[in-house]
Amino acid sequence: MARLIDELVSKAKKSPKRVALPECDNVDTLLAARQVSDDGIGTPVLVSPKDTIEVTAAEAGVSLEGMEIVDTTDDAAAEELADRYMSAGRERLISRKAARRKIKNPLYYAMMLEELGDVDCTFCGHTNTTGDVLMAAQMIIGLADGVDVPSILALVQTPGFEGPEGDVIALADCGLNPEPTPEELASIAIAASDNVASLMGWEPRCAFISYSTDGSGESPSVERIRQAIAIAKDRRPELAFDGEFQLDAAIVPATAAKKVKRESVVAGRANVLIFPDLNCANTAVKLIQLFAHGKGYGHNLSGFCRPVADSSRGSSVEEMVGDIAMLVLSAR
Repeated sequence: MARLIDELVSKAKKSPKRVALPECDNVDTLLAARQVSDDGIGTPVLVSPKDTIEVTAAEAGVSLEGMEIVDTTDDAAAEELADRYMSAGRERLISRKAARRKIKNPLYYAMMLEELGDVDCTFCGHTNTTGDVLMAAQMIIGLADGVDVPSILALVQTPGFEGPEGDVIALADCGLNPEPTPEELASIAIAASDNVASLMGWEPRCAFISYSTDGSGESPSVERIRQAIAIAKDRRPELAFDGEFQLDAAIVPATAAKKVKRESVVAGRANVLIFPDLNCANTAVKLIQLFAHGKGYGHNLSGFCRPVADSSRGSSVEEMVGDIAMLVLSAR
């Protein structure tokens, strides 16, 4: 099977972007930046103290050729950027004084660059915590209209799986929302559908997963899923949302024909799976990786006005490059 990471890199190379990386005291970040530059995925914009970047690169033996450095210790440039950020565009969530203070943190500096269009996307989270990344993204970039919560979409490639998109399927939310409300679950589904359309060129068919299929089970959790489906359909009637479906009814055509006794463009043909809570979603990804030897990519934060990735601190350099390729695609 063709590797998903190779497909992502190939797609990203067709429209390379400027990628801000604010964690340049980390060797893996610079190694990933080197590969991103060499592969033609994008131009790494290293946003950190210049001395830190150069020392880390020298220790790791990483050439900085083809990369840009934004020295966050240049106080005059930082103050000018903070003022531009406060003066441009929409109403800000922080004061000018707070913006000048926050910009001393490379994470906030990078996101201000992105919000102003100086870079196309921001890749972080390999050393910063998810909480830090979320706070910066919500404060500086903000959520897109109609989005209740940010979420994480995973693209999973599983050997032997034969779905409508081959051996790849999308899952959400795999990392942020423990017990989403119906409104939040609908928001997660909408963001996931938009992301797969942008990233992969798919026509999204989004199934809400449950232990119940079309009323075979009744419980408060099932009712919450039904409410979420209704909300998603009302907000985005042009997208295909359906459920509640058991997993096999969502992705196996023969099972869907037996269990779903009505017309459905999603049943048996879903390419996006929305899990009812984080327990289910996180466990599903781990099961695929550990038992089926699947490969998963995607630490992109869905739902923000601009593309941001929250990398896992345990990610390999290869996984980071795959995540950056996804990030570049979402910035198209």
